Amino acid sequence: MTKILLIDDDPHIRDIVRFALNREGFAVVEAGDGVQGLALAQADSPDLILLDIGMPEMDGTEVCRRLRRDSRVPIIFLSSRDDEIDRILGLELGGDDYVTKPFSPRELTARVKAVLRRTVPPEPAVQEVPDPVLRHNRLRLDLDGVRAFWDETEVVLTATEFGLLRTLADRPGKVFSRDALMDGAYATERYVADRTVDSHIRRVRAKFQAVGGTPVETVHGLGYKLSDCR
Repeated sequence: MTKILLIDDDPHIRDIVRFALNREGFAVVEAGDGVQGLALAQADSPDLILLDIGMPEMDGTEVCRRLRRDSRVPIIFLSSRDDEIDRILGLELGGDDYVTKPFSPRELTARVKAVLRRTVPPEPAVQEVPDPVLRHNRLRLDLDGVRAFWDETEVVLTATEFGLLRTLADRPGKVFSRDALMDGAYATERYVADRTVDSHIRRVRAKFQAVGGTPVETVHGLGYKLSDCR
């Protein structure tokens, strides 16, 4: 059973989310503050984390910072504020999605399922045996393991970041608009702001630059494409 860690200091929110996710077949582990949530995340290895931003003891952004030091677990931020700066900050820190309170349980479960679909590669058809690895010069993507490499150095990406890079790598040379790029990475129909796409791309670039890599090229006025990865 897929395990969801819910970290939120509002017991009413936790009750609503737990009921909605249990109904969809998810197991839910709960924490009422950031310190407890971080400990559970490190001890229980959840499949996805729902993380409130504003909490006592340790807020959600700090929990995310600490988790991203050595974990790729998908994170969906929850917040009572709809400021764009909050959304961008959450994504820059390594969040995979962002939901603003109040939200409908149906929307939240849809977001959870969408992020999980991006994390787990689809099962191939019985008659097909696709290559589980995408290679483009120095870039290598392990599709089954959801892992990215530049030469032999692994670059740890979130589920959304990996989905964006895989979309580019599937069609080397093709220029993707922001909309087309997010259609490839997101398995849900919803509007994604240009700045959200750019935030994910900046994080991908920064992670590869740390190991000497430059996998994404900007095509001004049009979007992004895979670089020659040399």
